[in-house]
Amino acid sequence: MGSVCREIVTIQLGHYSNFVGTHWWNLQDAALSYEPDSAAPASELQSDVLFREGVTLGGHITYTPRLIAMDLKGSLQTLRLEGSLYETTKEASAFTWGGEVMTHKQSPPTKNIFLQDLDKLDEGEMLTGAEFNTSHLQQCPGAVAMETVNSSLERAQKLYRLEGSVRVWSDFLRIHLHPRTISVINQYNHDGESQRLEAFGQGEALCQGAVLEELEDRLHFFVEECDYLQGFQVLCDIADGFSGLGSKVTELLHDSYGGRGILTWGLAPVNHPDTSPVKEFYHLMNYALATVNLANHSSFFCPLTLRGGLGIRPTSPVSFPHLNYDPTLWYHSSAVLALALDSLTVSYRLRYNSVPMWQLADALAVSGRKVVAAYGAIPFPMMQDSCLPDALGGYMDTSPWKPLSACTELSNACCFGQSVTLRGLEGKNLVSLLTPGMEPPTPLHDERSGEEVLACFMRSRYPATPLALQLLSSASKVTPPFPHIFSPSLDSQGFLRPQTTPPNTVSSLPVLSGLQSSSALGPWLSEMQRGACALPRRVGTSFLSQGPEIGEMQEALEQLRTMAQCYRDDRGGVLHSSSEDDDDD
Repeated sequence: MGSVCREIVTIQLGHYSNFVGTHWWNLQDAALSYEPDSAAPASELQSDVLFREGVTLGGHITYTPRLIAMDLKGSLQTLRLEGSLYETTKEASAFTWGGEVMTHKQSPPTKNIFLQDLDKLDEGEMLTGAEFNTSHLQQCPGAVAMETVNSSLERAQKLYRLEGSVRVWSDFLRIHLHPRTISVINQYNHDGESQRLEAFGQGEALCQGAVLEELEDRLHFFVEECDYLQGFQVLCDIADGFSGLGSKVTELLHDSYGGRGILTWGLAPVNHPDTSPVKEFYHLMNYALATVNLANHSSFFCPLTLRGGLGIRPTSPVSFPHLNYDPTLWYHSSAVLALALDSLTVSYRLRYNSVPMWQLADALAVSGRKVVAAYGAIPFPMMQDSCLPDALGGYMDTSPWKPLSACTELSNACCFGQSVTLRGLEGKNLVSLLTPGMEPPTPLHDERSGEEVLACFMRSRYPATPLALQLLSSASKVTPPFPHIFSPSLDSQGFLRPQTTPPNTVSSLPVLSGLQSSSALGPWLSEMQRGACALPRRVGTSFLSQGPEIGEMQEALEQLRTMAQCYRDDRGGVLHSSSEDDDDD
């Protein structure tokens, strides 16, 4: 298939979604190669799918995300609402008032060291440790400057420790945004005890009037300049009122852009800094309503979280053998999810042989099962001089990845459809290099290509399941200000290093990820439904006072119960007892 660019518009709804989205766009920026006249081989991923080219009033070329990001009042801190790429010098207004004028000036929020360094690069200064001059940045603040910023950050090798200074997502944003990207909802506050967007009904009510008009205006701007729009990827907070706003936004996309893909990723942090028992019940109700409504209006809906579950009492957060992340820090947990999302979204961003959004959704949302689960090995554990058959051979009886949707992969689950992506391996790392005549230790060592090795491994776990595979030689590039959450057991390319070699700063990472529609989702959805039905009456009354109506709530929970039953094992088995279903009535 050719390299026709099928554009995507990304929508981020909520503060945690913008945390994940910021890390994700930083990853895209780090991998970006904007050199139209370069003789270098084209990247495996097509950046134009996500980015748009523009021109400033001064005639400079810009390259910005095709993105709409919505958040609450007070969530931007040092980031300017309109950005800085298209700013113009404004003449001072003429005052006709002849009386006394009093000026009140508020000090701007303090920028952390990373943002200060970005300002230096924009002004043409050179970072300590950088190997070349960046004096032309001021004259060319667009695509070429962006390439130089990327290189400067990488070559300077500064170790930013931002854990104590990241308050909001804009504190580690390394790219310029288009003036139509950020939309602030002023009816609710990001901080404080009053005017908080906590309930599904509050979010639903937002999508009207000025908020709806502004959203439609921004959508039209980004959509109308696309030649081959393939669809929308929506990152939506599902623990608070953005779950309701996301429901209305995806409904709008479904009604206005029929036939386009709508892939919705529901984001939930491990913890909330100001939580309480009542708020935890609110979160559970928001999870349940979001799952039903976002699945109904999307091509598929995939929760993304490092929580051990979406119930009132989740188990321990997901741990990875070679990551030392703090699950209570949004700056850390969102970075892990962004790495996963970078791999999960590869199939519809490929330059060649891409799988458009709607085809991916059709392969996964089999028979209307539109909730899917994500899994990931971050990083994929493998020695630099080893091979894929050896690495996978150690997981014939266990799973190589961890759950990223709070849905455990069951050993006896029936899988209806799956998509698997492995990136960061190439050449001799993909197949076995056994000496001729040597007995292969596993069937994987008999395969002659990386695709065949990975397909053989997945067939051994799910023999009759349709499978889509993507293998990329390019790894995920992790450059400043990505947090330093990697174990000393990794080398600079993210492979397991021998004990005899000194540790290095990790600059790239091999990642294995998968999307599955399986019978494991049945018990997961049933547990969510039963938890929502067990809501204390006083909490339910408070939650429903802001919408939806009690009849709508009951209908949604019944839909959730029916949805869970759709994931019964097609082989005749049931992964949860019928008595549990009876309890739901």
